[in-house]
This record gives sequence, C-alpha cells and structure tokens, in this order.
Amino acid sequence: MTFTALAHAPNRRRTEAWLLGFVVLITVFGYAYTELSMNGRLPGGLAGFALSVFFIALVPHLVVRRFAPRADPLILPLATLLTGIGLVLLHRLDITYAEKPRLKIAQAATGQLVWTVIGVAVCIVILMVLRNHRLLQRYIYLTMAVALVLLMAPAFFGADQFGAKRWILLGPLSLQPGEFVKIMIVVFFAGYLTVNRDALALTGRRVMGMQLPPGRQLGPIFTIWVISLLVLIFERDLGTSLIFFGAFVIMLYMATERTSWVVCGLLMAVVGAGVVGSLEPHVHGRVTAWLDPMRAFTEQGRAQGMSDQLGQALFSFGSGGIGGSGLGQGHPELIGFAGNSDFILTTVGEELGLAGVMAILLLYALLAQRGLRVGLTARDPFGKLVAVGLAGALLLQVFVVTGGVTGLIPLTGKALPFLAKGGSSLVANWVMVAVLLRISDSAQQRREPVRPTAPRPDADATQRVPRVGGPASGA
Repeated sequence: MTFTALAHAPNRRRTEAWLLGFVVLITVFGYAYTELSMNGRLPGGLAGFALSVFFIALVPHLVVRRFAPRADPLILPLATLLTGIGLVLLHRLDITYAEKPRLKIAQAATGQLVWTVIGVAVCIVILMVLRNHRLLQRYIYLTMAVALVLLMAPAFFGADQFGAKRWILLGPLSLQPGEFVKIMIVVFFAGYLTVNRDALALTGRRVMGMQLPPGRQLGPIFTIWVISLLVLIFERDLGTSLIFFGAFVIMLYMATERTSWVVCGLLMAVVGAGVVGSLEPHVHGRVTAWLDPMRAFTEQGRAQGMSDQLGQALFSFGSGGIGGSGLGQGHPELIGFAGNSDFILTTVGEELGLAGVMAILLLYALLAQRGLRVGLTARDPFGKLVAVGLAGALLLQVFVVTGGVTGLIPLTGKALPFLAKGGSSLVANWVMVAVLLRISDSAQQRREPVRPTAPRPDADATQRVPRVGGPASGA
C-alpha cells in the first residue's frame, strides 16, 4: 500500500464507521419507538435486535476496511440504512397483523432479519473471494447461460402466485430467480459491449439528423426485446421485463453515446408492452385497474373480482399528507398481504407522510448516484458498464415499484429494494453492493499516483551504472 493510500483509506473508513454508527442508532430508535407508539412499552427483544443490527453494520465494515480499503464510504451505510428501515417497517406491520389474526398474514420481520444476515454474509464472501472485478469478464457467456436458465425456469417449474409466475418453490422456501438474473445480465451486457462497442458506435446511417444503427447491429437489441416479451407473456412479470430491457438500453447508451439506441429501445418497449398488455389477460387486468383504481369499490368492480389494493394505496398517501399520521398510527393493514411487499411504501406515505417518502427516495437516489460515480471513476470499460448497469437497474426497480403503488404506471409486483419482504431480493441487492464496493476500490486504487522508488542510502556508489554521455563519463 502506497503512502497516498495510507493517508486516504483511513479517512474513508472513518467516515463510513461514523455513518454506520448513526445508521445503528436510527434503526434501533425506530424499532423501539414503533413498539412504544403502538403498545406503550419497549419491545421485549430490543437488546437482541440492537446487537444484531450492530454486528450487521460492524462486520462488513471491518471486511471492507481489510479487503477494499479505498471503496466508496457511502455505499455500505446507505444499503444498511435502507435495510434497517425495512426491518422497522416490517416490525410495525407484524404488530398489527398479530393483533388481527383474521387477516391470516404471517410475521415477516424475524425472517427478514435472518435473510439480512445471509445477504450481508454473501456480500462479505464476495469481497473476500473476488479480489478483482475483471475476473467476471472471463465468464460472461457462462453467466448469460445460467441467467437464461434461471429466467425461464419459473415459466416451466415455477408457482403461479398473485397472478405472476416469478417464483420457484424449494420445499418451504420460495426463490425469485429474476432478482439474481438482473445482476448476471448486467455482467454479460458489460462484457459484450466492451468487446463490440466500436461496431455499435461507429457504424450506421444518418436519417433526419439522427444516426441510426445498421440492421446487422440491431440483432442484440432485437434479441433482448424478444426475450423480454417472452418473460412478459409466459411469466406475466411486467416488472422484470421492464428492468431487463431498460438496463440493457442504459448500458448500450453508456457504451456508444448514441441517442438512436435509446430511441429504438423506447419504441420497442412501447410496442411490446402495448401488444402484450392488450392480449395477455393478467397484464391487461393490471392496466385496467391502473386506469380506474376506484372501480374496485363499486358493485361492478366487486362482481368482477377487482383488487382494491391500488385504491387503498392512494387513500393511504392522501391521508398521510406532508408529515404523516405518525409511525404506528396508520392503517396499512387495509391493503392486505401486499402491505409488506411492493406496497410497503404506502406505510411510509401514510405514517411518515410526503416527507418520509421523499427521504426514502432520496436515499435510493443517493445510492444510485454513488454507483454512477463508481462507473465514472473506473478506468476499465467493463467496470464502468457494470457499475452503471447495476445503478440503472436499481433506479428502474425503484421507479416501477414507486410508480405502480402511486398510480403513475401499472402495478408490476416487484419488491422495493432493501425495504420490502423477500429473501431473494435482499440477498441479490447485497450482492450488488459487494460488486459496487469492489469496483469502487479498484477504481480508486488505480487513480493513486505511483511513488517513485529512491535508491537505497546504503548502496555502494561503485554498483551504480553511470549514464552514458553525462558529466560523469567525461563527455
């Protein structure tokens, strides 16, 4: 480690340690305040929860300090804070579900804490084993093959739950392979575009002031478009399809800097979603509910079996106002089981108000900004594209979930990253954090100036080779 690294690495890690300390305090305070607000007493397992959160923050910090000392100091605290807020919200929902057993909704906070430990452990293992992110570039085709198998598996072996086939049941556990597929696909796209970006960026013809890609180069984007439509048709998973195709278009623009690729991608996305939305019954039903969410409260809507979740979500946001009703003082249970999945943001909107929702969205935006910053500072094209792709996928997932529960776009059913209930989503997001930390450390390491090696003071002058033509040679 150079002297520059020794000077800057402790400052980064010290900043990270202070931020993680605040994260632990915020999480434990929220956990205790929720119980006080709803039951008038401190939670019985407060000490155990506080200790768990402390080690969830401490252990990865020590690993980062040892194996990635130059990594960005904000990525780990932001991910830990979002995870901690999710644990507090799930605990708040569990209290209400326990008080109303007629809802028949299982407790989620304890299981989410276990999955948090697993996700952090996976993040630690990746940081210890993957010492250079460019090793991933050697296995991009194997990664894509595994990703395609996992992506198509729910269509043939998955379980149909809540109208979509995105889960694979493994005994008592359920797995959402799409959460891991988005990371694998980003790695493959990065490797593919690193090799072919010149052909994609420098060829084509100019039409109406815009340089269009040539026909033979449209093959990759057309193939990805077809795969996205197949996922949408056979698995009825609108969210995964949007994230899958959107991440590819973002990375394609990053690699080529050509607006024509974005235009082609948007047109293909609109055409594909329009066709499938009008033909596939489940997707069509979600579009219908999005266009008229209050119809579910009418006799005609109840006769058709329409879900009132979106309407209840809009009522939650409306009743929350600016400051909210107070943590534990709302009625998120009216949304049903979705309250601890993609609709968990409505709990924030009702009880913490617009201020709380904006704070959560700003945390996501800041985490994505740090990912984009990692991509800008990385020196190798593969690292740039992986970091930008992961940050873009995070933003897309937050957008489709937030847009769905607020009525901006049709519901997708995806989990809100870090906050919502779901082991697969949580572990996959911590894998993303590990990869971003590794790329950030590598980028900062390569930016450090190399300290010149001075001759040893005890070296014999007779062992030094004189310069030819210099004063010492008598020229």
